[in-house]
Amino acid sequence: MKRIAREQARTYALDWRDAPLIRVEPGETFEVETYDASAGYFKTPQDKAIPAMRPGFDRSPPLVNPVAGPIYVEGAERGDTLVVLLEEIVVDAYSWIAIGPRRGPLGESTRWPELSADYTTRIFRHEPGPSGTTRDGTLHFSDRLSWPITPFVGTLGVAPDREVATSADGQGEWGGNLDIRDCCPGNRILLPVFHTGALFYLGDVHASQGDTEFTGTAAETCATVRLRLELIKGRSVPWMRIEKPGSIVSVYAYRPLEVAVETAIVNLMEWLITDYGFTPTDAYCLVSTCPDFRVNVYQMCKLSKLNFVAGAELPRQYLGA
Repeated sequence: MKRIAREQARTYALDWRDAPLIRVEPGETFEVETYDASAGYFKTPQDKAIPAMRPGFDRSPPLVNPVAGPIYVEGAERGDTLVVLLEEIVVDAYSWIAIGPRRGPLGESTRWPELSADYTTRIFRHEPGPSGTTRDGTLHFSDRLSWPITPFVGTLGVAPDREVATSADGQGEWGGNLDIRDCCPGNRILLPVFHTGALFYLGDVHASQGDTEFTGTAAETCATVRLRLELIKGRSVPWMRIEKPGSIVSVYAYRPLEVAVETAIVNLMEWLITDYGFTPTDAYCLVSTCPDFRVNVYQMCKLSKLNFVAGAELPRQYLGA
């Protein structure tokens, strides 16, 4: 099995000019060892998110959120759709979250001064599960609180059409740092292809995350990701789509949030009309009346240039035959 080692997974842009790390056939399973968003900086509570102390923060933009890639997919061409199938994510023995002054929405809080007065790093221990690995293990938030590890890939995408996007704040129809908890094993993630070979990147695994990733960091961790990439030839998608066993999700990112929500819904309607035979009127009325239609706010953290990420989700039972 082909494998990208962690030391190779340390690029900070999704750049179509980069030489591929590996080349894979459609459907070929391979593994990638990823760094966490800090490239391994946070190991103990004494490691703080103080910019002057962090490697790479003397750069503009800072060198954070490393990814592995590009991964060249044989036969991929502009106008195709890349299908990402995450088979397994085994996270490291711990994860972390870091907060501090002028960081996140409460980084200047006067209501709770402890949130803005000093830098705080929490380390969460991971306990292996029945598989003997952390893929089905437990995250220990504190002595009193724990929950199942629910790992996902926070940053994934293909090289954009004309631009070079950073892995930290780059977001677009091609993917990027979207922090979508549904980018996990069991789901199909669809992305448009802009370059020969697709040129796929991934990194920034989270052991778990609440909706919005409110502080700006979740349970950040290193991981080993096993996956395969497939192609839908001659057909593209307008933005990332996610096909779950029980539902479909249309994703969009923008600021303000209401634009992200509205566009995600409109793109879901387009999906219903194009693929499932709905009329525009039926699709429009469905999203306003269906009690199981949902809008997920995956990421809404006020950091850097990040947009807010929304996903319009409809259960498959409403898609018809």
